[in-house]
Amino acid sequence: MSDFTLILTSAGSIVLLLYLVMKVRLHAVVALILVSMIAGILSGMSPQTIAATIQKGMGGTLGFVAVVVALGAMFGKVMEETGALDQIAHTLLNKFGEDKANWALTFTGFICALPLFFDVAVVLLIGIAFAVVRRGGGSVVKIGIALLAGIATCQAFLIPAPGPILVASQLHADFGYMILFGLIASVPAMILGGPIWGSYIAKHVHVELPEEHNVDENQRIGTGTPTFKLALSLIFLPLVLIGSNTIGSRFVEQGSNLQHWLQFIGHPFTAIIVACLAAFYQLGYRRGVSNDKIMQICGAALQPAGVIILVTGAGGVFKQVLIDSGVGAALGNILAGSGLPVVVLAFVLAAAVRIIQGSATVAMLTACGLIIPMLQPLGLDGAQLAAVTIAIGGGAIVFSHVNDSGFWLANKFLGLSEIQTLKTWTIMETIVGTTGGIVALLISLFL
Repeated sequence: MSDFTLILTSAGSIVLLLYLVMKVRLHAVVALILVSMIAGILSGMSPQTIAATIQKGMGGTLGFVAVVVALGAMFGKVMEETGALDQIAHTLLNKFGEDKANWALTFTGFICALPLFFDVAVVLLIGIAFAVVRRGGGSVVKIGIALLAGIATCQAFLIPAPGPILVASQLHADFGYMILFGLIASVPAMILGGPIWGSYIAKHVHVELPEEHNVDENQRIGTGTPTFKLALSLIFLPLVLIGSNTIGSRFVEQGSNLQHWLQFIGHPFTAIIVACLAAFYQLGYRRGVSNDKIMQICGAALQPAGVIILVTGAGGVFKQVLIDSGVGAALGNILAGSGLPVVVLAFVLAAAVRIIQGSATVAMLTACGLIIPMLQPLGLDGAQLAAVTIAIGGGAIVFSHVNDSGFWLANKFLGLSEIQTLKTWTIMETIVGTTGGIVALLISLFL
């Protein structure tokens, strides 16, 4: 089968996926697996190969992401229920002052979204934005876009957010460099997309504060309120553990027992479970919360996480079909002659999939599947692969429109019309993603 036919098949399968999810309203898990089967058949794969590929894609993806997502969901829920996230947000607001409340909300969203999924972070933190507006900190658009920019930036570039850590694991990027490059990309991206763009567009788009949203801090569990230092230290604990592997491995003998222990301690599995146990003890036991209550919170957190895990696994199936059918190699052959740097190609591929099917996570997975065959002959090291991962994260969030759940979250919570959402949310996402892609390109030039 020719390269052009393979690429046409993949493009058609993405269009079919879009139709099944948006028009037929088929569940994303069913749609992804069904389209994967169809794409495999049309690509010339044998029936038994298609079945094996589905199992390989699902197992290969969930073998890593299921643990990270499940632990991250429990950690984030405990942080929310005990008021630790609120403490971070309010402290930052007091430090910045009401006149710079949009800056405070951008960094609040960025920090608090680390252990959360995007949708959960928006639901949990949007009430803080409304409280700031009520206190005279700015308009709904100015404050809301600032908060959403911080959350979106974190979810696109920084581990242990699910999307970036999944792509980094698939590409075998160095997690320590992912943290460093993620921070370098995130700072300008969230500033441009949040405080700067939000302040500008708020002069042209105005909506009233929704009356039904409120935050009742009296419902938090435990005695007293967690301190800012405690809450922030729990957020950064997994990042420090992951970073210790990258830094420490540079100073110990390769292949030694010490290096193996550093790899174990710095693995995301270990880092996040340590953070969970620390949160259970510091926010639960030491504050008079029973173990049964903490476990009840964890159980509640796993219910929405299960859907995300399955959708992510199904996205991995689609990605694996694209790899095994040769679509990635075919696209690589066609694009190889373009002369574009691999970082730029990664960004463009992720952006194309994002525009067509909407989900940032699926865009990351699909772009990952398409770019892997192109990376194999290049022999890139962990740092260079981290730059590619950042580029994929940037491309995967640009041009959010009506086929993206984030579009409707912004539309609903901020009380915007569809046109207003395109002017505010969509452009903000594009600014954040494009900035990250440019930073990734600049980083790759020096590696």
